[in-house]
This record gives sequence, C-alpha cells and structure tokens, in this order.
Amino acid sequence: MDKKEPSVRIVIADDHTIFRDGLRRLLEAEPELEVVGEAADGNEAVRQTRELNPDVLLLDLAMPRLPGMDALRELSGNGDKLHTNVIVLTAAVERLQIVQALQLGARGVVMKEAATQLLMKAIRTVQAGQYWIGRQAVGDIVEFMRTNPSGDKPARNYGLTKREMDILATIVAGLSNKEIARKFSLSEDTVKHHLTNIFDKVGVASRLELALFAINNRLAEPTT
Repeated sequence: MDKKEPSVRIVIADDHTIFRDGLRRLLEAEPELEVVGEAADGNEAVRQTRELNPDVLLLDLAMPRLPGMDALRELSGNGDKLHTNVIVLTAAVERLQIVQALQLGARGVVMKEAATQLLMKAIRTVQAGQYWIGRQAVGDIVEFMRTNPSGDKPARNYGLTKREMDILATIVAGLSNKEIARKFSLSEDTVKHHLTNIFDKVGVASRLELALFAINNRLAEPTT
C-alpha cells in the first residue's frame, strides 16, 4: 500500500536538538504530517517560516538570540499575511502568555510536557481553523478568556471615554458595527470613528486583539 502523501508541512523551532529530533520522529510517524524544517533559535525560525511557508510552526518560547514571543511578533509584523498556523510551545500555560501569543496571531498554546497525542490534536485543530489552549480545542477564544478571568484590577483606563468604554464592552460581547450603532443610536461611521480612537489609545490593530486586551486588563465587562 502506498504511503499517504503528507498534507501538513511543519517547521519545528526549539533550541534543544534532542527535543527536535524526538519530535520530528513522532510527527513523521503520522502519514499526513511532514517536518520540512528545523530551527534552533528565533531568528532561524522567522527565516525558515518566511522561506518555507509551512502550514504549522511549532515555536518554543524560550530560545536564544530571539525569544519565541519576539519571533512571533516579527512574523506577525511582516508586511505579507502570515499563512502559517503558529503553535506556541511553553513550559507552563500562563494567562498573560496566552493573551500575548493570541494577540500576535498564534493559533495554539501547548505545554511542552503534554502528551504527544495532545500535540497531534492541537495541530489538527488549528489546521481546521480553531484554537487550541492547554489541553482543549477552543472555538470562541473571546468566550474562553471571559470564562478564565484574571483577578487583576485594571491599572488605568488608557484615556478611554465613557462612550468608548461602552463600545469596548460590545466588542467583547461580539457585536458588529451595525449592532453597536443600533444599540447606542449612532451611525456606523461614528462607531468606526470610536473604534479607530480606541485602537489608537490601547495600541491594537484588530477587533480580536481589542477584545483580548480588554479582557486581560479588566477594562470592560461583556454586555448583551
């Protein structure tokens, strides 16, 4: 019987050679997975991801020269849209790291000590368009973060006005511009203007980033 052609191309980025070798063998035991590159530091991870355009990048956060989070930041800041699904590998799944990684475009966060079966599930989950955090698939990442709250209080409101705080809450709740306009009796252009101001004040570039930022900083409770 002919072996099934690999359909998921993977780059492994980790500074431990033994870990990379072992992970490569485990991944390539699956007929649909193929390791097309390896990197021992963040700079090499960025270079290989851009050159090879893999389906999945397994990215260790603790690497020399350029740490994993900085490598992810560089990839997400590239002018071209990143088509690679990034799964961050970390020794512990910490809430702040999850938020930072997701804001930078990661699709999954997996503990390095996780069973191989969970990593395989994570790869298949992100390839299917969902998120993976810790030990579970997550369809609605904003809902996940809402139900796993931090106990920290916000240090400041980032100069947001009362109206902007109200609109921020509707973003966390998942409302569209049209729904927000209807809720507050505003025009859609006015809503867009408010959103532009909010993006500038808190330093984000998308609705998902804004929702995650708001939840992580306890800036807004979701509204219905």
